[in-house]
Amino acid sequence: MWIAVIIIIVIVLVIFASCIKIVPQANAMVIERLGGYLGTWSVGLHFKVPFIDRIAKRVLLKEQVVDFPPQPVITKDNVTMRIDTVVYFQITDPKLYAYGVENPIMAIENLTATTLRNIIGDLELDETLTSRETINTKMRASLDVATDPWGIKVNRVELKNIIPPQAIQDAMEKQMKAERERREAILRAEGEKKSTILVAEGKKASAILDAEAEKQAAILRAEARKEATVREAEGQAEAILKIQQANADGLKFLKESAPDQAVLQLKSLEAFAKAADGQSTKIIIPSEIQGLAGLAKSIQEVVTEQK
Repeated sequence: MWIAVIIIIVIVLVIFASCIKIVPQANAMVIERLGGYLGTWSVGLHFKVPFIDRIAKRVLLKEQVVDFPPQPVITKDNVTMRIDTVVYFQITDPKLYAYGVENPIMAIENLTATTLRNIIGDLELDETLTSRETINTKMRASLDVATDPWGIKVNRVELKNIIPPQAIQDAMEKQMKAERERREAILRAEGEKKSTILVAEGKKASAILDAEAEKQAAILRAEARKEATVREAEGQAEAILKIQQANADGLKFLKESAPDQAVLQLKSLEAFAKAADGQSTKIIIPSEIQGLAGLAKSIQEVVTEQK
């Protein structure tokens, strides 16, 4: 008897404990009563009626990331490539998520593939490779509208990889190689051009400096010649001045000594002798000097006798 009571009590406690539910953070539970939707439990402690209420679905409210495998798509210019996408979504309505679609992840994957094919079909290969941001924006807007009845909000869509055919990859590599070689040739030509310009500017500056140095040297030489000429002129002027001063002193001395007529005639004869030393081939002798010859001879005889 007591054993049956204890068993009943244990069963009641187990059933009561199973009816107590704690919903953790960023989670929700969809509750059904007798097969129909009853409500959504949010974070906290909740109780359910045993054998009548049940947890229909546990929903994670965090942002989730799904990486879908590459999907074959065809561009506007009939190039087949493979593109894999990454979708970031978040469940905003647990009820719609539980009853809106049977398999939400598979539905999002198929919807992503069809949307991607529609968008890429309007683009050519080059536009596809360079318009990632545009494609991402269009896909996010389209998926967000399509998944709204499922209680799902698509926050972002990213094209992870764009894989063109091998032939296209080879052509792209050759094109990139040719472009790099072209840029290298341009850079080399620009470098040589700048180097030539710098060399020419250096030669020009050197020529200017040489011309300036030659100009300064010519100015210095001219100034030196001018100074030498001035000094020479000053020396000649000083010599002439001294000669004239000596002549003046001689005349003054001669005047002060009161010479007689014979001395004057003798000086005249000396002046005539100096004149005769020149380069003239014809000399005219004044009559006054002819009379001096005898006087000179007499003076010579007197000097001889004194000796």
